[in-house]
Amino acid sequence: MNFFEQQARARRTSSRLVILFALAVAGIVLAVDLAVLVFFGAHWGVLGFTTLATLAVIGLGSLYRMASLRGGGDAVALQFGGVPVPEDTSDRNLRRLRNVVEEIAIASGVPVPKLYVLEDETAINAFAAGYSPSDAAIAVTRGALDRLNRDELQGVIAHEFSHVLNGDMRLSIRLIGVLFGILMISLIGRKILWLGGGRSRNGAAIMVAALVALAVGSIGLLFGRMIKASVSRTRERLADASAVQFTRQTSGLAGALKKIAGLPAGARLNDRADAEEASHMLFGDGVGLSGLFATHPPLLERIQALEPSFRADQLEHLRAQWMVAPPSGLEEDVRLGFDSQAGGLPARDARINITPPMVAAQVANPEPGDYLRADAIARSLPAPLRALAQSRETVVPLLIGLLLDADDTIRTRQATEASARLGHVVADAAMALQRGELAGLHPMLRLPLAAIAFPVLRRRPRPELESILDTVHAMVHCDGRVSLFEYCMARLLEVQLRESLDPRRHARFGRRKPDSLREEFATLLAVVAQAGNPDDRAEAQRAYLAGLQRVLPRDHLPYAPPADGVLALDDVWPALDGLEPLAKQMMVEAVTAAASHDGRISVAEAELLRTICAVLHCPLPPMLEHG
Repeated sequence: MNFFEQQARARRTSSRLVILFALAVAGIVLAVDLAVLVFFGAHWGVLGFTTLATLAVIGLGSLYRMASLRGGGDAVALQFGGVPVPEDTSDRNLRRLRNVVEEIAIASGVPVPKLYVLEDETAINAFAAGYSPSDAAIAVTRGALDRLNRDELQGVIAHEFSHVLNGDMRLSIRLIGVLFGILMISLIGRKILWLGGGRSRNGAAIMVAALVALAVGSIGLLFGRMIKASVSRTRERLADASAVQFTRQTSGLAGALKKIAGLPAGARLNDRADAEEASHMLFGDGVGLSGLFATHPPLLERIQALEPSFRADQLEHLRAQWMVAPPSGLEEDVRLGFDSQAGGLPARDARINITPPMVAAQVANPEPGDYLRADAIARSLPAPLRALAQSRETVVPLLIGLLLDADDTIRTRQATEASARLGHVVADAAMALQRGELAGLHPMLRLPLAAIAFPVLRRRPRPELESILDTVHAMVHCDGRVSLFEYCMARLLEVQLRESLDPRRHARFGRRKPDSLREEFATLLAVVAQAGNPDDRAEAQRAYLAGLQRVLPRDHLPYAPPADGVLALDDVWPALDGLEPLAKQMMVEAVTAAASHDGRISVAEAELLRTICAVLHCPLPPMLEHG
């Protein structure tokens, strides 16, 4: 199943969640009304009041919990006890985690998520949280870092990246908010029992009401667990399959599952209240529910899906072995001698053979070789630039430097805009970087470098981020001659920062149809065609028509490159990003056809295609060629 089908499925699941929530609320309201009938008789005024009060409690509870999670992935990770992983950490386990996450982020074409460790948890577990890849956070337990070797850690992280890419995270956060409302009646009853009924003559009645609330609340708990199980189990199986496809082997993910099954701590978390609320988000079952309420398939079933010949008695043997000598991930790394098999980057003037369906199939769906390519890219990043990307003091000049134009006149104007908003120190440093370390940077390293820098940038104060966004906007619009890549790079940075500042506002699945966006499609394709063929109008027109036939085969919109060039895209991004998932697949194929109407594209054009897709939330792997 490709990315666009996964997105469509996630949208349907989101709709099903609304229906299940409505049924759960109806069940709770009926139970409350039944209790009122038993104790007070058929008084319609009392029944109406209790119905409205019950709905208000559930609705306000859900709204309160959702508001508490409006900060996205960071908010969830911190609320569940996560400790941020420093970019410059010297802890070997944390450094290994960061390396694995950066490589997978590069391979999947998304920003590096914020990393957290649940330091007090000795179990092996992890979760991904956030409304979109731009505000994603991944948290792993200390037990996972200590017990898993690099292959196993890679399998777990790849599993979590599947949730990042396929829209599962936003469903998970919404599920936490929705289920909190369902459980509010039970929480109120528990609170009343804890406080006691007091010595008033109504104390007995209050205690009875609390017991009734607990009984009714158990219905909410029942519904909540059923909803989580129905939403989560299938997504976990798909995430396992995606992790295997991504990492090229089954042994890593299977090894992590075996250690969960074979070690005493397993995947169960210490704080049962938090584990219950987040159970549907976890890599492994952190609560111990089974049967109808299980949020994950049985461990043995998950292992056998990866290794069909694995038997239950082998699991018993591993348990006995690890009781005597618990595994150490770092020691296993040494024994296994993990070495990179990565190759090099293609030449700057290389030409890549691609087809539109091939590119669309790669969106958020990295193939086995993409991880090795990502490792090659990560190793090719110059150490000084990586250090700049991981420092709070230098990350802003670095990103501003990436946006500076090669043309002296435009670059000077851009630097003036940056100096006016961020100060001359930042602007001068960016100019120095653009003339120095960034001057010879391979085109394929620009987006990965920005991906590594992004989580560091997110830690800057909100007012400073607003100033950076203002600067980016001014740099793009200071001259209509800005190149398409620089424009898209700036737009991508702006989109990611906007989403990280207000993640909940941008968490939605598109619903628009292609037929309603004819002019927007035509504008995007005309800009791409003109950028690829700036001196040959006839060739640009052929490229435009090649793309148009992919998305609007029955329309005859003439080729008309916008007078303001690339800046015309400002008006089309929001509409195109609002396309329904399968329509976005058509769009990706159309843009690919326009960029490669002769069947081949340059490395620079491939990076442009990746940037456009990233702006529209369709991330591509680092290299498009396969062979």
